[in-house]
Amino acid sequence: MFEKLPVITTVAEEGKTSSVSRYKLAKDSWRKKKSVWQTVRITLFISLGILAAGFGLRGFLMPSHFIDGGVTGISLLINAKTGFPLSVLIVLINIPFVLLGWRQIGRGFSIKSIVAISLLALVVAIFPYPIVTEDKLLIAVFGGFFLGARIGLTIRGGAVIDGTEILAIFLSRKRSLTVGDFIMVFNIVIFGIAAWLLQVETALYAILTYLAAAKTVDFILEGIEEFTGVTIISPHSEEIAEFIKQKMGRGLTIYSGKRGFGKRGDTLLANDIIFTVVTRLEIARLTTEIEKIDPNAFIVMQSIKDTRGGMVKKRPLKED
Repeated sequence: MFEKLPVITTVAEEGKTSSVSRYKLAKDSWRKKKSVWQTVRITLFISLGILAAGFGLRGFLMPSHFIDGGVTGISLLINAKTGFPLSVLIVLINIPFVLLGWRQIGRGFSIKSIVAISLLALVVAIFPYPIVTEDKLLIAVFGGFFLGARIGLTIRGGAVIDGTEILAIFLSRKRSLTVGDFIMVFNIVIFGIAAWLLQVETALYAILTYLAAAKTVDFILEGIEEFTGVTIISPHSEEIAEFIKQKMGRGLTIYSGKRGFGKRGDTLLANDIIFTVVTRLEIARLTTEIEKIDPNAFIVMQSIKDTRGGMVKKRPLKED
């Protein structure tokens, strides 16, 4: 009846199709490379966390029968009183917390945490770490440093190596206390039991270990360039904003406001308010320049735990 006509494709259409195909191939290749890099990054962070934990335990705390906070502290306490293998205790006591994390956070997180905890138990059982020192103060401080590195590195790898954090996240959703508050209460209970079962001196050194670990975690997760939010209220806002943008290379937000009841009688006068986010290393430079522009500027600062997007990621500091 009717003959099927051939499909005619122009050179332009063929070129467009070829261009789209190349774009898709390039995008797929980029995704695969990114996925591989993320896997390597996760593996590296978790591996370093496991090695740091093993060194903190075998090289510092265990030879002197010191304890830490969290699940590791409970394991060390039971090990000190019963002699039960620490590697087995670390796995057994963490199991309920990991199962809770499976429900509350996700399967991938829990699987990585199970692998990390199991590898830590294996490292503690067989890896021949040297005993570094017998000085109690050094043991408490540096043992805490390596145990804090354990937590920070594994969290960067998307897992945990101590189930206390999972329990704290779960309970914080049920009560008004924060995750940090729950961890503190949990550890105070452990240190109190340690003072009763072992001796007060051991509990006091454990508190020192915990404090060293906490500061190490903050440093690893937030870095030396911890972000600070700065709010600036000044009639010279344009000049200050220009300095932040041009000299510091930082982004900012300007919103309209009114100045309140000042001594100079500037009641409810319209005023632009500047908000910017800088690193801790840049605060001195920013405040010094603001003081030059307007010595009476009102400045409010607050710590920022994390940021997304914009121009606030860690970058080389720009000089004039």
